[in-house]
Amino acid sequence: MMRPNVRIGLLKEVAPAERRVALTPEVITRLMVNGHTVTVEKGAGVEAGLLDDSYVAVGADLGTREEVWESAAVVAVNRPTELPEASRATLLGFLRPLEDPQGVAALAAAGLTALAFELVPRITRAQSMDALSSQATVAGYQAALEAAMFSRRLFPMLTTAAGTIPPARTLVLGAGVAGLQAIATCRRLGAVVAGFDVRAAAAEQIRSLGATFVDVGVAPQDATQTGGYARKLDASAESLVLDGLAPFIARSDVVISTAAIPGASAPRLITTEMVNAMSPGSVIVDLAATTGGNCELTVPGKVVEHNGVTIIGYTDLPSRKAYDASQMYARNVAALVGLLGGDGEVNLEDEILAGCCVAFNGSVRVRT
Repeated sequence: MMRPNVRIGLLKEVAPAERRVALTPEVITRLMVNGHTVTVEKGAGVEAGLLDDSYVAVGADLGTREEVWESAAVVAVNRPTELPEASRATLLGFLRPLEDPQGVAALAAAGLTALAFELVPRITRAQSMDALSSQATVAGYQAALEAAMFSRRLFPMLTTAAGTIPPARTLVLGAGVAGLQAIATCRRLGAVVAGFDVRAAAAEQIRSLGATFVDVGVAPQDATQTGGYARKLDASAESLVLDGLAPFIARSDVVISTAAIPGASAPRLITTEMVNAMSPGSVIVDLAATTGGNCELTVPGKVVEHNGVTIIGYTDLPSRKAYDASQMYARNVAALVGLLGGDGEVNLEDEILAGCCVAFNGSVRVRT
């Protein structure tokens, strides 16, 4: 069956420190082979190292922001803040529907149909569209590099004429995609790594990467019914986790925290008391900074120091490897575009489109 041709528009990101772009020339080539046409806002890929000429070379058109919004499907990394007054386009991007429902309402008020990558169902058929995982992979990798840069310790054990340098001790909290990538990267850098997660499958996954699993005695959660995500702990379990983690955090040179709960504030796993117990020169990288942070002292977007401990709250980790992060995200975008009708139409009988559609033909669509 012939696939419908879709007129696609690529927006330039305007958020501060955002270097990614939603489509790359490599992926546009594949889209055009399938009969789609692409209009790229001028300068859209510059921050990712992709100049306008590279888009023109593969057959894309350059246009203004207004011309991009005239497309049937408009793609972005982040939810645009400036919207057309009236549009029938379908918008694809990270739209923050759980954290900012008013932002989704604004999309609907502009007449848009909107597909949020945060809500793409975690089913086999949608794996190629799982942008959360692709960007978490980059974030976990970058978190390990940031930790190595800020740490006053060498990660690997070194045997030199000046004696033997022991390896750095790293603890990763949360063994989702970002956490597992952080574990793997710290291991490649030569650190001794331990990992913790409340989900039942985590222990095996952590050990499979050569790290030690931290068992604090809390009953493991079955996350198969929650899209693979952990659930909020009750008060007694939370107390057990904090008490169990405290000695491991105290003796770690580096802590990378990645724990998150969709639609809720990040679980607090590192208290001020725990930070005070860490050695001066230790580093905490908090990947949950955008939702409040796993560390009590995290300041989103900032690097702060407390009693000699550096706490990194960067919120742009995937953007710091913008070229490859964009390549991965663009492939997710292309896969989701492949489900649209020729005029950007969204068929809500499709399980994937129904799951991630947060606004439909100008109306907010509440997920049930």
